[in-house]
Amino acid sequence: MVEEFGRVQVVEAIREQVAEERVDEVVDDEERSRRVSARLRASVAPRLLRVINASGVILHTNLGRAPLSRSATDALAVAGGYSNVELDLVTGKRGERADHLSGLLRRLFVCEAALVVNNNAAAILLALTALCKGREVIVSRGQLVEIGGSFRMPDVMRLSGARMVEVGTTNRTRAADYEEAITPRTAALLRVHTSNYRVSGFTESASLTEMEAVARRHDVLLIDDLGSGAAEPVADEPTVDDSLRLSDVVTFSGDKLLGGPQAGVILARSPRGVAAISKLARHPLARAVRIDKLTLAALEATLRQRLAGHLEDIPVERMLRTQITEIRRRAGLWSVKLEERGVQNTLAPGESAAGGGSLPGHALPTMLLALAGPASRLATALRRGDPPVIARIEKDACCLDPRTVLKGEDEALLDAVEAAVKSVIR
Repeated sequence: MVEEFGRVQVVEAIREQVAEERVDEVVDDEERSRRVSARLRASVAPRLLRVINASGVILHTNLGRAPLSRSATDALAVAGGYSNVELDLVTGKRGERADHLSGLLRRLFVCEAALVVNNNAAAILLALTALCKGREVIVSRGQLVEIGGSFRMPDVMRLSGARMVEVGTTNRTRAADYEEAITPRTAALLRVHTSNYRVSGFTESASLTEMEAVARRHDVLLIDDLGSGAAEPVADEPTVDDSLRLSDVVTFSGDKLLGGPQAGVILARSPRGVAAISKLARHPLARAVRIDKLTLAALEATLRQRLAGHLEDIPVERMLRTQITEIRRRAGLWSVKLEERGVQNTLAPGESAAGGGSLPGHALPTMLLALAGPASRLATALRRGDPPVIARIEKDACCLDPRTVLKGEDEALLDAVEAAVKSVIR
């Protein structure tokens, strides 16, 4: 035991076991040894586990948002060793890690400048700090969003040193509101795309075209926080190209609709925007929020797949595009195989969601496999299984959604479901 786990850990585990026995019950030496061994194995077991996502939420924030493509995970293995992350192999001189991605991003989005940082919140923080510190930034009250973890746009604004100027009301903001708020101290207009919710009813918002006209009249920057960053048209989501045509600086996440790793992408097409990104790249904060070599490798692979048009190889794109006929076929196959194993189930129409703060209100039709039995206990047993399966409860039934189960996971899922049902229904 000492050879396997080390003396320090073994001694600590024994102390914890003895302390537990003082409170509860004293056990014999054999049972004590078994419990100490179990405690040690639990302490060194990996905390990060592969999970089968059968929830129907594609960009599940708690499960790491976008699952990476095979090419991206292969690239991680390359970057995990020594790589030319900051070495020019031709000249032998120090290179720039940004060069691995900037050319790909410029070609993919037909723009003139690109920079990548570790997430979209960092992208906005860097832009506001480097371009607007000590000056005013005008934003609609209806766009003062809060993202996951209670991280709010006003907090980002304060941290950047820029002064936030709110205009309009929660539900209605017009171009004239921006115009009237501009002063000699104004540095930029900021649009924050409300990608994780929708306000409906008596609403009005200034279009990006109207905001661009105001920005040009007053010679101030237009910064667009695009959020989910749709590279291809999907539902009514604005695309990166839509934003680049009008904005000076565009930011979005790498691990949402782009389908890559967590990253914040910053792009520009106009001369003013190109100058702005050059300033961002030289700012000291850029060093603090730069991406690591693993993110670089996975994002590079994802961008190359998009440039080559291999969208079906990117899991997020495949899930979004999967037709209901294919989902019905897969769910039906699961149903038959589970019935053969004695697991009672039914099929029911339902809806999948993009998730991750993307495409709110846009449901995707799906076919759910509903397990017979106590829903909450089944969902818990699945979540605690090996591998863990994340289901959802709908209409008092524990349901599995084929849309978000990756290729090659079907048999592992069926085994996990069978084991969970047997543990609950005896």
